[in-house]
Amino acid sequence: MLDSDDTDSMSSSTSSMRFDRMTENGLDEVQVDKDVLLDQWLDALYEKRGSTREKALASIIEAFNSSLHYEFVEAKFATLLQQCLNSIKKGSAKEAALASHAIGLLALAVGPGERALEILEESLSPISDALRVRPETSKILSLLQCLAVITFVGGEDPEQTEKSMHIMWQVAHPKLGANVATSKPSPAVIAMMVSSWSFLLTTMNSWALNPKSWQESISYFSTLLDKNDRALRMAAGEALALIFEIGSLDKFCGEAKDSSDPTIDEGKDSRKLMYLHGLRTKVLGQVRGLSAEAGGKGSAKKDLNSQRNTFRDILDFLENGSTPETLMKIGGDPLSTSSWTQYIQLNFLKHFLGGGFVKHMQENQFLHDVFDFIPKKKLLSGAEQRMSGSEKRMYRSPNSALNKARTQLLNKQRTLAQGKNSGHFAFDE
Repeated sequence: MLDSDDTDSMSSSTSSMRFDRMTENGLDEVQVDKDVLLDQWLDALYEKRGSTREKALASIIEAFNSSLHYEFVEAKFATLLQQCLNSIKKGSAKEAALASHAIGLLALAVGPGERALEILEESLSPISDALRVRPETSKILSLLQCLAVITFVGGEDPEQTEKSMHIMWQVAHPKLGANVATSKPSPAVIAMMVSSWSFLLTTMNSWALNPKSWQESISYFSTLLDKNDRALRMAAGEALALIFEIGSLDKFCGEAKDSSDPTIDEGKDSRKLMYLHGLRTKVLGQVRGLSAEAGGKGSAKKDLNSQRNTFRDILDFLENGSTPETLMKIGGDPLSTSSWTQYIQLNFLKHFLGGGFVKHMQENQFLHDVFDFIPKKKLLSGAEQRMSGSEKRMYRSPNSALNKARTQLLNKQRTLAQGKNSGHFAFDE
């Protein structure tokens, strides 16, 4: 059982005191194998004191930001997952937020395959239940990010991905029973929901989604463009750009027409096309306005410039079909994006990983495959020399879970690329 901080505060186990002393004295005083430290932090997750568990989770997150710890993951994967899920179910908001982040990092460390699928299947219900009770904002944000990452890594079919997307959607659109009231989600929560939803949409083909869901989402994102919160407007704008990039507007025309079927209601199809034309014309006007918005009282210049740049890119795409091109350096190696899909994926993972982004981009094979990123050979050879025996087996064996998962990912990317080749849509004024 996980008790609150004030429970059993007068007594602390030897393991808890050892962990507290280790944290307070600093790790630099004694050089200890990192996996040994991870074992100690994992043991600390069994402690009754919430503050001890929070310290342990923060330390685990820091460790996974600095290294992927393949040997520890291979040996303690299931234990770490279950303890983090316990923290989500019974811990404080801070503890649950830390545990959610740790689960996302664990998924990125194992890469796609059986273990990532296990993380998704085991975590889906606890995360959904936690979101349903409307917890603190910090906890909601971490839960949404966690759900997005574990689905991105572990989701093996469109049904799994769409299920997670529906869970996210309910955060902003809760289904209420009779006489049930709920607090209105904050702009930060809605913005994170939209970003997480879009992140998962980057993995989907338009034909795999329910047409009604698409129509509802475009209308909803259009309303968000009129909100006062800039971060929310930018998230909604990028979501709309992504939808148009993958060709989703074709979904609104309904099922493919059968010319031999005389029962087709041509009038209904005509009205739907008129509605869609009006909707996309409205979106274009909103985007054009936001790309040239003047600063108002109390508006931050940096935020305003960021919004203008984002919506200028969206406007250029909608009018001319020009996708945003970005270039950044990872340890001296170029990492570029040339589509809204890649742009959204990169920004989301960069935000989630924070200080660990560069390290993961340099060493995480899954991310190399996602972004078609190849670090310098000298960095790869140096990393290989530092690999343990189990790490080398994970990379080199053609029958390893990592290599099998890598093959699945590449096949999925090829399928998506084929589906998106004909997905471009530019607005006509």
